[in-house]
Amino acid sequence: MIKIALLGSTGSIGRQVLNVVDRYPDKFKIVSLAAGSNVALFSLQVNKYKPQVACLSNPEKIGELTEIPKETKVYYGENALYHAVVDNADIVFDAVMGYAGLKAVKLAVELGKTVALANKETLVAGGGLIMPMAKEKNVKIIPVDSEHSAIWQCLDFNAEKEFSRLIITASGGALRNVPINKLSSVSASDALMHPNWNMGKKITVDCATMVNKGFEVLEAMWLFGAKREQIDVVIHPESIIHSMVEFSDGAVISQMGVPSMEIPIQLALTYPKRLYTATEPLLLKGKSLTFKDVDLDRYPAFKVCDLAISKGGVYPCALSGADESVVELFLNGKIKYTDIPLYLEKVLEKTENLPLTFENLEYADKISRILVNEIYNDRSGL
Repeated sequence: MIKIALLGSTGSIGRQVLNVVDRYPDKFKIVSLAAGSNVALFSLQVNKYKPQVACLSNPEKIGELTEIPKETKVYYGENALYHAVVDNADIVFDAVMGYAGLKAVKLAVELGKTVALANKETLVAGGGLIMPMAKEKNVKIIPVDSEHSAIWQCLDFNAEKEFSRLIITASGGALRNVPINKLSSVSASDALMHPNWNMGKKITVDCATMVNKGFEVLEAMWLFGAKREQIDVVIHPESIIHSMVEFSDGAVISQMGVPSMEIPIQLALTYPKRLYTATEPLLLKGKSLTFKDVDLDRYPAFKVCDLAISKGGVYPCALSGADESVVELFLNGKIKYTDIPLYLEKVLEKTENLPLTFENLEYADKISRILVNEIYNDRSGL
């Protein structure tokens, strides 16, 4: 039986991990759970799965966590998450959002734990440190994002297998058909109406801006040892092909499926075996597959991501932290959708070039959020 430490249990990914556990209770056991502030759902999860450790990051909500199983030890507060990385876990499933996910993965790698990675910040911000650590410790980093899972599958679950090119697909997001001259007036609710995927608010906005895809390019570089010029991104509105790999003989292998995270989430826990999931079968009759170039006039934030990649060091970390803050401003109606890439570019301009260390990553993450607030308070500089 595989013992799972689940970080981010109340989010979309975390809930689907628990669906897998429910589907195969003879194969998986939850030994720890960690969540942010959704106490109502977290309480239900803790009482159902009775983990040895339950961690709640929001200390103000701890009083609402009631009827704790006697075998469960509770931690709360800013650093509670890290107590969920327990010694007897076979796999740490990191589904939290934000920089905290990077620190949790660092701890898991130090303990020699296999990591199922659904936290983008780990590799976007700290791939240059985490991946060498994982290699040194002989720790597996299993990709959970549908695009990276697709590449991993095309490579026969071997991240070190040789290839010529990676082709990452993008849906184009909720605003892909809105005229470019109308984008400045779209609302948060418009950006959250994704035609294919059901995800959290932040990542749905990132899909609309293509920041999400820029991050995925960098993640692919770290996961598969790819150079930037070996990675292409194409708009594929149907979201049927999740990514492709081209090999030296010209053959291109793709991974296809309905747009559901159930498959990559479950596969991260069961590979190399493939077990039944709750997803619908892919029916291709009557469907068309289309592919388009990324229009940088429509997606200028994607270009900003490439700038951060080219700069390297702490710049991607600063971009990641800034994006969290900027998207929050947009979701709260404080800035326009078209302001997002302007803020991100401005933060990169103001970011200090520092040596790549965990301490400097933490500093870059924090200062990027401060810079966003400063830019917001002095919008004349945009």
